[in-house]
Amino acid sequence: MSMHIRAYQIPDQEAVVALWQSCELTRPWNDPYKDIARKLQVRPDLFLVGEVQGRLMATAMFGYEGHRGWVNYLAVSPEHQRQGHATSLMLHGEALLLASGCPKLSLLVRAGNTSVASFYQALGYQEDVVVCLGKRLIPDI
Repeated sequence: MSMHIRAYQIPDQEAVVALWQSCELTRPWNDPYKDIARKLQVRPDLFLVGEVQGRLMATAMFGYEGHRGWVNYLAVSPEHQRQGHATSLMLHGEALLLASGCPKLSLLVRAGNTSVASFYQALGYQEDVVVCLGKRLIPDI
């Protein structure tokens, strides 16, 4: 079935959080409601959702800070996976970033998640030889 891609809207919140939970993307140290609220403050037009027959079943949260783009929370409901929806969301987001002048798109995949890494490699993404460091500035817990 064809997926309709559009920007996130406030009434989508509960469906988005439920989707992220069903796809096991949430973690105790990242409050999904706070992540949504934060995203709505910075380029909310790059927070995409996908619908099939009017039902929200996919998300992708893109960002761009002037140097490179990022994607987080790419999710497709389990019953809609392996039908090309994630690829469609990625290509749509890449086009939006390119239109913004973004020269490179980066993403993080949790260590050991080989199926997701393979998905991105099939889209042309390559492993960057870097060490990812992070520092929590605002605790969500």
